[in-house]
Amino acid sequence: MYRKEDSHQLQFADFYLPFGGRLRRDNRWVILAQQIPWPDIEKAYGQQFCEDNGAMAKSARIALGALIIKERLGATDRETVEQIRENPYLQYFLGLSEYTDEELFHPSMMTHFRKRFDQDTLAQINERIVAKAMESDDTKADTASDDRDDDSPSNQGKLLVDATCTPADVAFPTDLNLLNAAREKTEEMIDGMHAPFVGTEPKPRTYREKARKAYLAVAKQKKPGVKKIHKAIGQQLRYLRRNLGTIDHLASQGRLIYLSPRLYRLLLVIQEVVRQQQAMYACRTHRISDRIVSLYQPHLRPIVRGKAQSPVEFGAKVSVSLVQGFSFVEKIGWDAYNESCDLIEQIERYRQRFGFYPESVHVDKLYRTRDNRRYCQANGIRMSGPPLGRPSEGSEGVLQQQLAHQDEIDRIAIEGKFGQGKRRFSLARIMAKLAVTAEAVVMVSFLVMNLEKILSGILSFLFGLWQWMLEQRFPAGSGRQTWMPVPLSATG
Repeated sequence: MYRKEDSHQLQFADFYLPFGGRLRRDNRWVILAQQIPWPDIEKAYGQQFCEDNGAMAKSARIALGALIIKERLGATDRETVEQIRENPYLQYFLGLSEYTDEELFHPSMMTHFRKRFDQDTLAQINERIVAKAMESDDTKADTASDDRDDDSPSNQGKLLVDATCTPADVAFPTDLNLLNAAREKTEEMIDGMHAPFVGTEPKPRTYREKARKAYLAVAKQKKPGVKKIHKAIGQQLRYLRRNLGTIDHLASQGRLIYLSPRLYRLLLVIQEVVRQQQAMYACRTHRISDRIVSLYQPHLRPIVRGKAQSPVEFGAKVSVSLVQGFSFVEKIGWDAYNESCDLIEQIERYRQRFGFYPESVHVDKLYRTRDNRRYCQANGIRMSGPPLGRPSEGSEGVLQQQLAHQDEIDRIAIEGKFGQGKRRFSLARIMAKLAVTAEAVVMVSFLVMNLEKILSGILSFLFGLWQWMLEQRFPAGSGRQTWMPVPLSATG
């Protein structure tokens, strides 16, 4: 059940502090609360619930606000709840009318919050936040309205496009370790299906001690050879097939009801893992379509990046557009794909947002295909990088080299955005286990990065205004000693 609440922002005098005092107007959380369209979020969020059944759900402001707080502070779910309980500014950010020292919700609710904000909903919220920020920065002249003709205005702005991988929190998968984990889970399933019949019939054999010993004989070696690994994989496959045969026999007797939903889902995953591993074992290969590398996150796929530090990563592939420092997540995919195919769609989305095509598109070599070049040329868009063909000579060639160099400098911004997300926020390791919650983490990370850019601009303006007021009050040469205030970003 959900009850729509008034999302009107409280005034400072309305927020009650039992220990006295009042909130600061220049606090970062107070400023951020004014940049988010809470009424629009409330309307979209409330459609997921009925009005007369079930327990009362938390408001949209509490749900999304908690995710923003967690990402911005870099805290765990439990620590986020504690920070909210201790900080009145965070409670004001979540829309509370007075300070309370009680927990607003259990830490496990953070998982439900991530499930309720899917990728499309968070993308719409991000669009509205960025649109509001661009209007406040007097960029209306640069963003044309939708009712203008397609032929005018001319192309404007720069579009930066790139893709990155957001690694999941999984150990580096190997076939032997994956099969050993699957075997242990099948043994747990057999134990659970036999538990109600202990003492009335013999327990099915699993040979778990021999299987564990055979696994450790290879896993403990520093550098086992290819033949030893192949032999060990075959042994684990045989133990697994035997266990799955036992489970099928028990299932024919109606004992699947003794498995929990979690174990039943794992059983389905393990059956597919055995099929894939058996096919690769028979062909002596390590490649197969839709390869499963984790029992608990079967949606993960190996993403070959070809980089020195991590040539292969396991996580979601994210295509991002960057415009005037604001990022837009265009696509999140769990399969390995060529991101150059997304460029035309990203340019079209730029046109939908601003009413015109970009003047230039800044991409790396992977995006500079002939199809993408033809599309950009047909729409009057300049693609970064040197043109095709032999380099020009003379002054024209020098100008081309200088322009290509400047394009690479401009493209650094999107690489820096990825670095910010992986060093400062959660993109370096996604701790969420489900595909939908992992996508929510990625979307919230980029949303928070946009909020950080908005906040830094507002604080810089306020700090500059403060310095101007000091200069007006204490002009140079007046004999009065001026003082430097504490930066606003350090308050709160």
